[in-house]
Amino acid sequence: MKWRILNMADISVCPGVFAPLAGIAEVVSIPPDQTQLIERISEFDGYFCSLYVRTDRRVIEAGRRLRVIVTPSTGRDHIDIEAAQEHGITILSLKEETAFLDSVTATAEMTWALMLAVIRRLPWAFEAAKRGIWARDGYRGHQISGKTLGILGYGRLGRIVAEYGKAFRMRVLACDVRTVSPAPGIEMVGFDRLLEESDVLSLHIHLSEQTRGLIDGGAFAKLKPGAILVNTSRGAIVDERALVAALESGRLAGAGLDVIDGEWNGNLRRHPLIEYANTHENLVISPHIGGVTVESQAMTLSFMVNKLKTHLERQN
Repeated sequence: MKWRILNMADISVCPGVFAPLAGIAEVVSIPPDQTQLIERISEFDGYFCSLYVRTDRRVIEAGRRLRVIVTPSTGRDHIDIEAAQEHGITILSLKEETAFLDSVTATAEMTWALMLAVIRRLPWAFEAAKRGIWARDGYRGHQISGKTLGILGYGRLGRIVAEYGKAFRMRVLACDVRTVSPAPGIEMVGFDRLLEESDVLSLHIHLSEQTRGLIDGGAFAKLKPGAILVNTSRGAIVDERALVAALESGRLAGAGLDVIDGEWNGNLRRHPLIEYANTHENLVISPHIGGVTVESQAMTLSFMVNKLKTHLERQN
């Protein structure tokens, strides 16, 4: 059997990435588009995901031949997992691929880009400099050496970010629902203490029903006044109305986000966080580019294509 695979992932960093599937599968690549996905998925046995469109119940029910979904990501919130399971569709992802993921540091590095951008007020200082305004004292930031970095989720990314924090001479606290052994210089604490003592709170947990809206108004009330929030995980982990309120009140000094809730929707200019960022100088938002580097994407796509190849060979 020769499988037909629909691909909507951007493979421009490694155009020949699907070569290992030669003789096993025919791969058809088209740009990511929700309407096209729903209309064409019935022609294919497998789907290689783009994070720009939702693999929702409509897609899965339209995919009458669909047997496998591949996503080159650890997060799977863009896929209706329940619907896929109901239809007996296998989902292949990077979740639990610890050995491979240890070599991918892009998102941890992005955490620091966002953190420094907010703390040193870089986006707004740059905009001023472009206008010829050399107002050094007007964009006074903070030194992070000696501050406390709080890490929620001491898994792969949390551990990498913690080590970066030590390199910046920060005190590092971490919190995890699992019992884990921290690296030297990292103190494990409970959730409330993490909030109360962190100058910077960085989120590195998966989105689940237990973590959805976890950082809510109550959490912001417990957070150390004047703290910074950094989120490179998933937007829905944060109650975004509570986040705006905390930023407006000054309870939260700033935030750096690589993710927002509903980032796959149209007309993002009307998203409340984007509207807020257009009129305030304490929120930096990037369009979910934490893992988007040439190196990380090439490695990830290649890994997932080979994982798909192994799966298809077993099915045949």
